[in-house]
Order: sequence, then structure tokens, then C-alpha cells
Amino acid sequence: MKQSNRESEYLIEKIKEHGELIAAIASGLIILLAWRMESTGLSTASVIAYLSAFVIGGYAKAKEGILDTIQNKNLNVELLMILAAIGSAIIGYWTEGAILIFIFALSGALETYAMNKSHREISALMNLQPEEAWLVRGGFEPIKVAVTSLKVGDHLLIKPGERVPVDGQILKGTSSIDESAISGESMPVTKGSGEDVYAGTVNLNGTLTVNMTKPNSETLFQKIITLVQSAQSEKSPSQQFIERFEGTYVKFVLLTVLLMLFIPHYLLGWDWTTTFYRAMVLLVVASPCALVASIMPATLATISNGAKNGILFKGGVHLEHLSVLKLLAVDKTGTLTVGTPVVTDVIVRDSLNERETIATLASIESQSNHPLAQAIAKYAKEQDIQPTQGIEIEDVPGWGLKANIQNSTYLVGKPDFVGKAEAAQFANYAAENLAAEGKTVIFLKDEEGIAALVAMKDTVRDEAKHAVKLLKDLGIQVTMLTGDNEKTAKTIASEAGVNEYIAECLPETKVNHIKDYFIKYKNVGMVGDGINDAPALATATVGIAMGGGTDVALETADVVLMKNDLSKIAYAVSLSKKMQRIVKQNIIFSIAVIALLIISNFLQIVDLPFGVIGHEGSTILVILNGLRMLKS
Repeated sequence: MKQSNRESEYLIEKIKEHGELIAAIASGLIILLAWRMESTGLSTASVIAYLSAFVIGGYAKAKEGILDTIQNKNLNVELLMILAAIGSAIIGYWTEGAILIFIFALSGALETYAMNKSHREISALMNLQPEEAWLVRGGFEPIKVAVTSLKVGDHLLIKPGERVPVDGQILKGTSSIDESAISGESMPVTKGSGEDVYAGTVNLNGTLTVNMTKPNSETLFQKIITLVQSAQSEKSPSQQFIERFEGTYVKFVLLTVLLMLFIPHYLLGWDWTTTFYRAMVLLVVASPCALVASIMPATLATISNGAKNGILFKGGVHLEHLSVLKLLAVDKTGTLTVGTPVVTDVIVRDSLNERETIATLASIESQSNHPLAQAIAKYAKEQDIQPTQGIEIEDVPGWGLKANIQNSTYLVGKPDFVGKAEAAQFANYAAENLAAEGKTVIFLKDEEGIAALVAMKDTVRDEAKHAVKLLKDLGIQVTMLTGDNEKTAKTIASEAGVNEYIAECLPETKVNHIKDYFIKYKNVGMVGDGINDAPALATATVGIAMGGGTDVALETADVVLMKNDLSKIAYAVSLSKKMQRIVKQNIIFSIAVIALLIISNFLQIVDLPFGVIGHEGSTILVILNGLRMLKS
């Protein structure tokens, strides 16, 4: 019984979704029937059938036009079409008027399809978020509860094959996670204890226990849905202009039609039937249906395309801005680079065993949460060197660490902390050379002197060089803004291949540099991921945030890259340029068709049936051209 009810509800939902198309097809079939009755002499029956086709095919658009006119107090193309169909019927052209309604309804159904196609991406996303989750309660068996009842701090069990219900951190277990719903990346990511997981992603093969870290309303998944929804409702400047233009143009057409009802009769000697007929043809062919449909379907299709590829546009206006971008300013840490340092060089005193020395250093550093300390601990783990746990250390803020191991004292830190002269003598000036390469150098000192030095560096992302090259190929200059020192900035800029760099930037100086670039380039983009990048992201023509960045950066930016892949920027720019080409094609084509049909009407070359086909056919072609943006 329940299954039957669900099937009935699904069928009703589908009928509602495709209601306009069903009405258009029904009106078309009735028109064929009416034409057949008219050809066999059943005039009255054919008129009744034509009227039925008018009502069934034109109801949705007539209702939309009337309500829109009342609400906005402005005329629109829907009213023009209804008036043209009624006028055609008045002068006895029932077939032409009905065909006009049929094709107009068909083009409306196609435009609705374009809208639904974009909204369907949101529905598909929302369906990915589970409604129930397994709540872990101490030593008791997990129970299934509604996701909406969960709160931050709850522990959840996620079984293989299940979707992750919340944003959280793995407490226990290791598994491959399919994050394609979040990042657009099809390759699964292996995650274990301490790593973050996101709502809507899929746990592929392991059992995980997860600590919920964010409320349902603040999950990354929910933010994606909100961002795309707001993007769909926000109209681009071009669309806003077209909509303002539509009301004025419709008034002009109605005035012209009114004049044409009389002037040709008195000035050109047309009979009243011809005059009225040509006025009705003008009412059809001068309607800006194709022009109005030139932008919105293409914009919605582009936003959907971006969402499927891990790029979130917060509105059509940002798509237009991306297409004219001349310079892109890029933050260094976490954007061009990975954001976490890695060990590149280790030099140990000749009298010491290298592995034992690294083990000692790692034992000290493993007690600290500093990024440099974590990099050394990670390096030791990669070398299969196990640090000793439980060593007491003293953190000397701004300098380094002090530790006692088996009655021996060790210092770890900067040259000034361990002894500048000793450090320089040990390294034989190698430390200066390493620093010149943009590396950070720390020293380990024991009771006999400097025992070792370790050089670390924030590495350039694998895809950064490729991304910069792609942007340059698109004619976009790339500059790096960073708070790092001159040496580090120069090294990273060289490795990444950017055009220029500016070092030692504070948040306010980044904003000033963006403003300076406006003078030369006019359209400037900014890419960042941190709180310190937010002012520059807000100042730029287009602010682009890395998906792994801070909430402030994500909220401030105009475009979000869900996967921290800079090459997606080039894809987004290419997408926006293609959309602009399609929009221009649509506008030029629609204006050219309207002008040609109007001239042909005055010369009495085109009749009402061909006027209907030319006008509505151009509208359908324009919508189909916009839907090409759905393809990658």
C-alpha cells in the first residue's frame, strides 16, 4: 500500500514538473484535430477546438504574464503573445493564433526545463545528505536517530557504504572517503584518526567513529547548497538590463501596433483587413521573447556546470567579471603552497649517528604543536624512526624548545637561541645558503655543541605551476602577495612561475596593492584562504577562496574552489568566457531575427504563420544554445 502511494506521489510530482510541456503537447494535438475538422467543413467544432487549444496551451503563460504585470506594474512579452493570438482569432486566423500559442508554450516549457535542470542540481545535492545517523552512547549499542536531533560533540558510527551525516573529526578507524559531492574530485581520499570528514561524502570501505564538530546548519555541505541557491536567484547586470529593457520595449511595440492599425490604411492605401492583419503580424514578430531568453538559461546552466566541477559561483555577476579578468593576485601560504612545511635538508655532526640524532630531535619536537615541530615529527615517521614519548620540555616562546633527556640538556631553535656563532661555525655558512633558498633553518644543540641542523620549506602545490601557466595562456597576469620575507617570496614565485611578487604584505597592504592594480588592469581577481586575505578578497573585482580556507574567506569570496585546485580557476575563467560568447551570439541572433521579420512584414513578404515560426523558432534556438553550457 505504501509502495503504491509513493508511486502515485512520484507520478503526480513528475506531472507537475512537466506540466507546461504536457499542456503544450496537448494543445498541439488539439490544433491538429481542429485543422482536420476545419478541412472537412466542421467550422463550429473546429473553432471550439481552437479555443480549447488557446486555453490549454496559453493558460500558464497568460497567468504568468498577468500576475507579473500586476506585481511589477510593467508590461511583458507574455501579454504581447496573448494579444497577438487573440488578434489573430478576431480576424479569422484561428490556426495561426493557435500555432502561436502552441510554439510559445513549447518555448516556455523549454525555458522551464533549463531552470529545472539547474535547480535539479540543488535537489540532487540535498538528497545526498542523510536524514538519519547511528549515535554512539558510551558502551551501549549505537541507535539510529534523526540527523536534526544531533548536537556538537556527539559521537557517530559510520558504516561502510553509508554517507557521512555531519561535519566531524575521525576518532577511530580508517577508510577511503568519496568526496566528489564536495570537491568534484572522483578519486577517493584515505582518512584516519584526527582527520576531518564532511556531510554528504561517502564512507567506502571502513567503519568510522566520528566526533561531530559543527551544527547541521553550518556544515560545509549546507553552505554549498546555500551558495548555489543564492547564485541561482541573483541576476547578472546583463539580465537585469534586459528585464528593464523588456518593459519599455513592450510599451513601444504596443504603441507601434496601435499606430499601424490606422496609418497604413490612410497613407499607403491598405484595406482595413490587410492593415489589421499586418498589425497582428507586427505584434508577433516584434516581441522580444528570444532576447529575453538570451541570458538566464545560459547563466543557470553555467552555474550548474561549475557546481558539478567543484566551483561555486555566488551569482551571475561574478561570471561576467571572470570573463574580463586581466590580473589575478594570489596569496602564497595555503594557495600557491601546501601551507605546511616539509623537511628538505638534515645535517648531523660527524661524530653522531644520524638516525639516533633525528630520533632525539623528533622526541623533543613531537611534544610541540608548532608547525615546524610537526614537520620534523612527520619526517621522522616517514624515515621509520620512532620518537621517545613522555619527554619533559620547556617551551621558550618565540625562540624554541628546551629538553632534558637522560640527564642531558638539549636546545632546539633559532641560531640566536642555540648560539649564533656556534650555529654559523657548524653549518659552515650552509644555513645562510639554505635561507637564501627560502628555507627555514633550526638547530639542535647538545652539551657538546651543535648536533644537527634541519632545513624546512613550505612546498609549492603540485598543480600550482600548471595552473599559473593555464592562466597566462588565457591572457591573465599572475602576481603573488605574501607576508613572507623577500628571500622566501622570491624562491616560491620562481618555482610557481608567477609574473611578479610582493613580499612582507600585511592585510591592509594587500588591499592597497589590489587598489593599485585596479588603475592599470581595471579588472583584478584575488585568491586566498585565510582571515588575513578577507579584506583583499572583498576589495577585488572577483574574490576567489580555496575550499579548505577559513569560514571568513569562504563567506567573503565571490567564487569558491571546493577542491584546493588552482587549475579550477582557469576552468572557471574559460567557462565564463564561453558563456559570454554564447550570450552575445544569442543577443545578436535574436535582434537580427526581430529586425528581419519586422522589415519583411512592412514589405508584406512574411505572413502570420511564418512570422510565428520565425519568432518562436528563434526563441527555442536561443534557449538550446544557452543549454550548451551544461557540457564540460
